[in-house]
Amino acid sequence: MEYQKPTINKVDFRLASKYGSPLKEQRIKGEIDGVPVKELVEKFGSPLFVFSQRELEEKYREYKTAFSSRYPNVQFWWSYKTNYLDAICKIFHKLGSKAEVVSEFEYQKARRLGVEGRDIIFNGPYKPKHILRQALQEGAMIHIDHFYEINDIEDVARELGLKEVGVAIRCNMNTGVYPQWSRFGFNIENGEAYEAVKRLYKGGILKLVGLHAHIGTFMLSSSAYRVEVEKLMRLKNWSENQFGVEVEYIDIGGGFASRNRLKGVYQPPEVIVPSPDEYAEAVTGAIYDNYQGKLPKLYLETGRALVDEAGYLLTSVFATKRLPDGKKGYVVDAGVNLLYTAFWYNFELFLDKRYEGLNEPSQVNGPLCMNIDVIAENVMLPPLERGTIMTIWPVGAYNYPQSMQFIQYRPRVVLIDTNGTPHLSREADDLNYVVEKEVVPDYLK
Repeated sequence: MEYQKPTINKVDFRLASKYGSPLKEQRIKGEIDGVPVKELVEKFGSPLFVFSQRELEEKYREYKTAFSSRYPNVQFWWSYKTNYLDAICKIFHKLGSKAEVVSEFEYQKARRLGVEGRDIIFNGPYKPKHILRQALQEGAMIHIDHFYEINDIEDVARELGLKEVGVAIRCNMNTGVYPQWSRFGFNIENGEAYEAVKRLYKGGILKLVGLHAHIGTFMLSSSAYRVEVEKLMRLKNWSENQFGVEVEYIDIGGGFASRNRLKGVYQPPEVIVPSPDEYAEAVTGAIYDNYQGKLPKLYLETGRALVDEAGYLLTSVFATKRLPDGKKGYVVDAGVNLLYTAFWYNFELFLDKRYEGLNEPSQVNGPLCMNIDVIAENVMLPPLERGTIMTIWPVGAYNYPQSMQFIQYRPRVVLIDTNGTPHLSREADDLNYVVEKEVVPDYLK
């Protein structure tokens, strides 16, 4: 065994909580779906995003079963903003999900992947008229975010000669969870949502066919969804009684939590994250308790809960140093340019094998020349050598879509199929890709 210089570590109360000290045992993950992480790095490089198709499919079926076993008409719509990689979207579409998009970019990406307009929900607060025109021509379902959008859709419908257009409105509400998502849609408590429905019918072109709300992200309260659905159902019943129409569906959005570790929450995900059955029971129970006439279709835009745990980031130790506060510092080749959500989540860190030596308080920093580039600020690690492969998990939701070519290029992405075979699903960025759209003015040439 190689000699290791002894160190004295001062007690750091940041490393503990009322639930005790952090885990002191080494956490090992030498493979993903049977493929050794060392082989993945040797073949595809480091850092490297890795997605498991097996885990994607298992999680989708788990949520699909939880809802469809309780309710007769359930449709999932894959949230493109959560992860818009072609391979990920293709998997969910093949499983039966349609597309939910929030921008022109995402709408065009869904169409490029072969999704028909009628199989796209178009959300978001910013929909310029030219993309509204395309969406209306192709039969997409538009969820209206504000009164200006009502005017815009009516204008475009007249231009296209459409006599009647089915639309949905997005609502926001108080579900007892703070902070309240009040930026998007029409508020229910102050009556704005009811006024929006009246405005639809006053124009004589738009017809209400759906109601939508998205109450937040990483929601740890299943009861909040019960409150959401109760308020949407009351609006649905009122609209039907007032205008003699049938509201065909309610869309409860997404926000279901994954088994990630939200900063400031000390209990483990196994304790505080509701199960798919708990979410489904709250949602479907509220529909059954409040419906009048025909049961509406139930739409879900579940994103994070389906993809987060299927995503891994492999990163390699490049250097080590002793920080002024006594902690061991490790420099790895993946930074917050790839893991934007590191500012909100304490990811699980796994080592590729067992290492000799005692764990000590450590900090894992990325390769960026920025002080904020911290992947894990307080973690117990043994002495690690250059080339050690760390697996960071779960990172499947939002990290790749929000990654950027800041200081470092974005790396390759690999998908491991259900037979345990890895496939390259996105090539790494290079200089040509980064500068492709740049134009140097003539006077600078």
